Amino acid sequence: MTLYPEAKRGVRWLTKEEVTRLLHALPPHQRQLARFALATGLRQANVLGMRWSAVDLERRTAWVHADEAKSGIAIGVPLNDEAIAVLREEIGKHDDYVFTFRRRPLAKANTKAWQNALRRAGIEHFRWHDLRHVWATWHVMAGTTLGELQELGAWKCEAMVKRYAHFAPEQLRKAADRLATFWYTAPKASGAEPPQPIDSGGQGRN
Repeated sequence: MTLYPEAKRGVRWLTKEEVTRLLHALPPHQRQLARFALATGLRQANVLGMRWSAVDLERRTAWVHADEAKSGIAIGVPLNDEAIAVLREEIGKHDDYVFTFRRRPLAKANTKAWQNALRRAGIEHFRWHDLRHVWATWHVMAGTTLGELQELGAWKCEAMVKRYAHFAPEQLRKAADRLATFWYTAPKASGAEPPQPIDSGGQGRN
C-alpha cells in the first residue's frame, strides 16, 4: 500500500472583528485565557500552566521554563499592555496559578464551552491553537520582521516562521523598488517620412 504525505493545513487566522465576537461569546475565565494567548502567542499548555512565580509585572516579563517549553529552551516572554491588563485582573484569584476556574487550575482550554462560543460567534474550523496563528499573523501585518517573530514565538526552525511571510508583502516593497531605476520607454515617432501615394496604374503623367 502506498502512503501519501498528509496535506499541509494552511494558516488559520481571524480578523479583529471575528476575535471580538469570539471573546464576547466566551465565558469569563476562557476569555482571559484567549486574551493572554493573543497578547503573547504562548501555546495552550504554557498559558494554562502560567504561575505567578514566573511573572514579573514590574519588568513586564514572564518566563516559560525549559522543561515546559516545546523547544526545550527557556522562553522569556515580553508582556505588552494587553497581557499586563489580563494579569492584573487575575491577581488574588489563586496563590499559585494565574488562570483558574472556581479556584482550580485548568486542565485544558479546548472544552465544550470553547466549541459553543465558536458556534455563537459564527466561526468555523478554528482550533484553540490557532490563536497562536492569529497572534503571529497580526504581528507580521503590523510590521514585525520574521526574525523578531521567530524570537517572540520561540521557534527553533526558520521555516515555521516563513509561513506567515505572505501576510505582509509590503515589507518587501523596498527591496522590489531597488529595480525602479529601470523603466521601459517606448520610442518616440520622430523624423518619420510621410506616407507615399500608391501608383495603381503603373504609368506616370505627361
